[in-house]
Amino acid sequence: MVPMKKSRGFTLIELMIVLVILGLLASLVAPEMFSKVGSTKRKTAAAQMKMFQTALDTFRLDVGNYPSDLTELIQSEKRGWDGPYLPQTVPQDPWGNAYQYKLASNGIKFDMLSYGNDGQSGGEDENADIIHK
Repeated sequence: MVPMKKSRGFTLIELMIVLVILGLLASLVAPEMFSKVGSTKRKTAAAQMKMFQTALDTFRLDVGNYPSDLTELIQSEKRGWDGPYLPQTVPQDPWGNAYQYKLASNGIKFDMLSYGNDGQSGGEDENADIIHK
């Protein structure tokens, strides 16, 4: 008769060492990964504003001038309107705030901006305004 080997699991010390190593790795990698979130949101806002510009330019070609507000890209009674120019609704910026759209008094220029992470004018880094002219 051959004696059977007794299978052993990991000891508590071995598990604790593995957890400490994983914790150290996470503390080194996590800050680098989370620092990318802010720049990704800023890039998303810039890309959405370019999409708005395309929709606004198409609206202007059809109607003859830019809309007074962004909701006219979805529904409008203006003559020549051939929309909707956006798929469903006017999206919010990546921080959940409304984009700011300002039509110039001459009606042929507009400014669009997102107030960034803090939702307020001005700021630095992630709180800085993203402006598309």
